Amino acid sequence: MGAGVVSNGGGNGGGGGGRRGRRRGGNRRPMSEINITPFVDVMLVLLIIFMVAAPLMTVGVPVELPRTAATSLPAEQEEPLSITMTADGLVMIQTTEVPLGELVPRLQAIAGERAGNRVFLRADGAVSYAEVVTVMGALNRGGFSNIGLVTDLGGPALDGSQPAGQAD
Repeated sequence: MGAGVVSNGGGNGGGGGGRRGRRRGGNRRPMSEINITPFVDVMLVLLIIFMVAAPLMTVGVPVELPRTAATSLPAEQEEPLSITMTADGLVMIQTTEVPLGELVPRLQAIAGERAGNRVFLRADGAVSYAEVVTVMGALNRGGFSNIGLVTDLGGPALDGSQPAGQAD
């Protein structure tokens, strides 16, 4: 991969510059160019790996989110914390299941390590309002006051207009 030896075509004597006719110590000089082809190959492979793996790094707890006509929140520098409430009553921080009794202490520990206090609450549409509000209170006591409720687009706008993607 590193340096090699390059010889001038003529002046070596022997059989016309062939390998057998060369004498030792002829006009050879070290090759100072670096072959970057292996580096490019490795970088392209890494690029493909990251392109495939990046979409898989999102929080993937499957829930049926309610639909609203609200717009998306602006993006931030730090990835917000994601709390998920499933239809069967589980509460998860990112993808880790947490019992309700341990939720506030874990949130306080996480809040001490983070710069921002934004959290996204993803609740299945089958979860009752009382359960969602209970978890929101735990988020507030845990140090997160900037709570965003995550929904799917295409719900009722309540202004007489049709939601996107639906027709009569």
